[in-house]
Parts: sequence; C-alpha cells; structure tokens
Amino acid sequence: MNKIFSNINIKEAHIGGALALSFVLFNVIFWAYPFIWLVILSLSDWRFFDVPTFTGLKNFFIVMEDPEFWRSFWNVIRFLGFYIPIVLACSLAFAFGLQHIGRGKVFIALCFLLAHISSGVAYSLVFTKIFSSTGPLNTFMMDWFGFAIPWLSSPSMAMFSISLVVTWKFVGYYGLILYSGLMAIPKEIYDAAKLDNTPALTRLFRITVPMINSQLIMVLVFAITVAFAIFTEPYMMTGGGPMESTNMPMLVMYETAFSRLQPGRAALMAIIIAVASYVVIRLMRKILEKDVELV
Repeated sequence: MNKIFSNINIKEAHIGGALALSFVLFNVIFWAYPFIWLVILSLSDWRFFDVPTFTGLKNFFIVMEDPEFWRSFWNVIRFLGFYIPIVLACSLAFAFGLQHIGRGKVFIALCFLLAHISSGVAYSLVFTKIFSSTGPLNTFMMDWFGFAIPWLSSPSMAMFSISLVVTWKFVGYYGLILYSGLMAIPKEIYDAAKLDNTPALTRLFRITVPMINSQLIMVLVFAITVAFAIFTEPYMMTGGGPMESTNMPMLVMYETAFSRLQPGRAALMAIIIAVASYVVIRLMRKILEKDVELV
C-alpha cells in the first residue's frame, strides 16, 4: 500500500514539475527574452537591415529632447480628462441599469460586450464616417439645430470624439465590473439607510461608491492603461491630427520605428511609456484605493 501511494506521489511530482517547467519556459520565451532584447535595442542603433551598434545612452538623450514625444504625454492627460469622467458615468449608469432589469439581462450585457470584441479598425472607420463633416450626425444637427460640430477637424474636439469612441468600446466591460461590485453590497445596508431617511445622493456617495472602491480602482487602472496604449482609434480616425492634438505615445513610437527607421529609439520610448503608466497607476492607487470591511 505504501509503495502504491509513493508511486502516486512520484507521478504527481513529475506532472507538477512538468507543468511548472512549461510555465517557466513560456515566460522565458515570450516575456523575458523580448524584454531583454527590448533593453538591448534601446541602447543600440539599428535600421532593421544592418547589425545593431551599441550607442549607450545616446538614444536616451535624443528621446528626452524630442518635443513630439513629450507632447504625446500631454495628449494622454487630455484624453484621460475626457475619458475617465465619461466612461465612469456611463459604466455606472449601465451597472445601475442592469440592477433594475428583470428578463433579458444577459442578452443586454452581451450586446454591450459586442463593442469590446469588435474590430478596432472596423468601428474606427464607421465612426470616422459618423463624425465626418457631411456624416449623419452633422447632417442631423444641421437640419434640426442649424449648426455642425467639427468632431475630427478641430484640435479641441478631436480628442473628445476619440474618447467617445473608446467609451463606446469599453462601457459594457467596465459596467459589468462595477455591476459585480454592486451585487456584492448587502441589501441590509440600503434598508437601514432608507429607515434613517437617507437621501439617494447620500446613499450613493456614502454607501455605494465606498463599497465598490475595488471595482472603481480596477476600472481606473484599465482606463489609464488604455490611455497610454491607445493606437487604433487615433491612427485610423485622425492620424494623430489635427495639429498633433491626438498624437498619442503609441503613434509616436510607431512612426519612430517604421517611418523614421529608428527602432532603438522606439524601444526606449516603449520602456518610458511602460514606466510612466506604472507610476501613474501606483500613484492613483495610493491616493484612491481603500480597504472597505463589513463589520
């Protein structure tokens, strides 16, 4: 009997070791090696077709003096200024709406999630037509209100338009995250607040928002990540214009690598973008994240 158990333990140990080894190999091949190559490339001068030449910190000083790259960081701040309030409001409205839906809740949630899995190129082209000067939206506004809005041709409106498109994409996904937090709040807390005649807004900001703090933080983390990584929408809808008002870091990195044939500098930009997004997320969590416990 002991031999049987020992053989079983040996087999389980071998299976566990094989699974762990496969996980380690996967990370080495698809994470560690690309990261090491990225660091080496950031310290080199390469034109895709020749041999990389080590240049030390030359790329660092050039990128630090690149106004276009740093202007793209300002565009990230502008995008977040539009995107976060809009996507939070719409996601909360979607989550609250799901709470009050009886039948068809799953169907409605899936309909909103279709936007999240849709092709970025496809819906960017569709929204470009919608927001064009002669598109259906401006035609409707001109017919009914007598004016049109330069959604994509104005530097002050282009980023707002892109934030609306990205909100359309993620509102269902973020809304389901917030909905899961709302469903976890005990109903007894709301019943006690109603017995005390607590106003609805007070219940929202004193009970609901603190109780879904972890879900809100998750949504904010995703939103910040999207802001630093967004590429398809500004590339397809505005090309970074007008007047570089929607030129995001990923667009600058793409143009540096493939238009200017400077992948070494683009690799360094990628590292800076990753570090910047990590720092912003850490600061946001440090300021806003709270531990909520039910006593």
